Amino acid sequence: MGIAKGGLAGVSLMHVVILAFLFGARDSTGVVLPMLIVGDILAVTFLHQHARWEYVWRMLPPACAGVVLGWALMGRVSDAMFRPIIGWIILTLAAMQFARMMRPDWFGDVPHNRAFAWGMGLLAGVTTMLANAAGPIFGLYALAVGLPKFEIVGTSAWFFFIVNSFKVPFSLGLGLIHAQTLLFNLAMTPVILAGVLGGRWLTYRLPQRLFDGFLLAFAAIAALRLIGVV
Repeated sequence: MGIAKGGLAGVSLMHVVILAFLFGARDSTGVVLPMLIVGDILAVTFLHQHARWEYVWRMLPPACAGVVLGWALMGRVSDAMFRPIIGWIILTLAAMQFARMMRPDWFGDVPHNRAFAWGMGLLAGVTTMLANAAGPIFGLYALAVGLPKFEIVGTSAWFFFIVNSFKVPFSLGLGLIHAQTLLFNLAMTPVILAGVLGGRWLTYRLPQRLFDGFLLAFAAIAALRLIGVV
């Protein structure tokens, strides 16, 4: 989780899958959320200077709407139904972005359209509320609009700090955050700090194209895991 917040956002679904097995898919969202906010605070502290706020503001309104929609769906859509849907969406987006990397002229100016930003923001909001699985979605959006690696990390740090903080009342209302989960979160905080520092170290040393490739590869692997292929 710390490594994901420190720069390699595509790694984030690994902890989503592991904690879902340990605590159950629904309950794990409440276990994870305070740790994500700790990671967000650390990422903002170390990487805030790289943020591109225009991209935060483009994604934030639809993401908050997506959080509310995800909250409304949380008691109505089973995890078994929702995970494959998220997986196929992420896999499709990853394939599209890979095609754009190979042929930059494909899709034209689509990533810079307001409709594309709102669609990705809404998808990110729903998936982060239902599964804390929006890291690859924001990463794919950032790649699609051509942000350099440090701006991807700094922009996503602020975006997820705001969105995850917005999610707290909804998770509390659902009973997903309580004293036991907070004690567990407190014990994990030093490890998250180590991960953020490690992720930052890796980000500084990875060339841009390799960074983009890792982001896409991790997103695709996580999508296949959500679908149930791996």
